[in-house]
Amino acid sequence: MTAAVRLGGPADRRAPAVGPLITGALAAAEAGVVPATIRKWVQLGYLAPAGRRGRAGLYRLEDVFAAERATRRR
Repeated sequence: MTAAVRLGGPADRRAPAVGPLITGALAAAEAGVVPATIRKWVQLGYLAPAGRRGRAGLYRLEDVFAAERATRRR
């Protein structure tokens, strides 16, 4: 079974990683959501990891806020 990927969202237009990369837990705290929300945004294509530390995704804060704005507009 393959998951559908939402094209044209903020994750598709991200610039090369600039600035610090933060963990999903820290990204969730900064956005005021629970870590499961960050994982859901990744699953739905609103957010993509800009890097990895082991299996954990690392995110740019700008991308997290863009994903938050995109999901709030729905």
